[in-house]
Amino acid sequence: MHTPPTLTLYEKLGGQPVVAQIVDDFYKRVLADDTVNHFFANTDMEKQRRHQTAFVSHALGGSNQYSGRSMEKAHAGLDLQPEHFESIASHLGESLAEYGLTQEEITSVLERVSTLREAVLYK
Repeated sequence: MHTPPTLTLYEKLGGQPVVAQIVDDFYKRVLADDTVNHFFANTDMEKQRRHQTAFVSHALGGSNQYSGRSMEKAHAGLDLQPEHFESIASHLGESLAEYGLTQEEITSVLERVSTLREAVLYK
């Protein structure tokens, strides 16, 4: 009996094009949120979207395409607090739900993202 290969969430969603759409949805939510949007006031959002698409692709089980600065360096000087991290994670979860991920799948992705908490907070 042949067992079909298990698709990663990245593959299930449709790969890079759909992840890019999820990231666009995510940033619409983030930039509308006064709790965190000021962190992006002087950010090149096209570059940010590319980096975030690579990062989210990796978090969903796609290849590790992220080649930017370390999380510590990328967030240095921002003094991110737990409420900022939670807001960003919540927006990501909402965007993933919008594209059909189950709550279990979203929780799995957010657990991966939460491993970066210490790398980005209080820098």
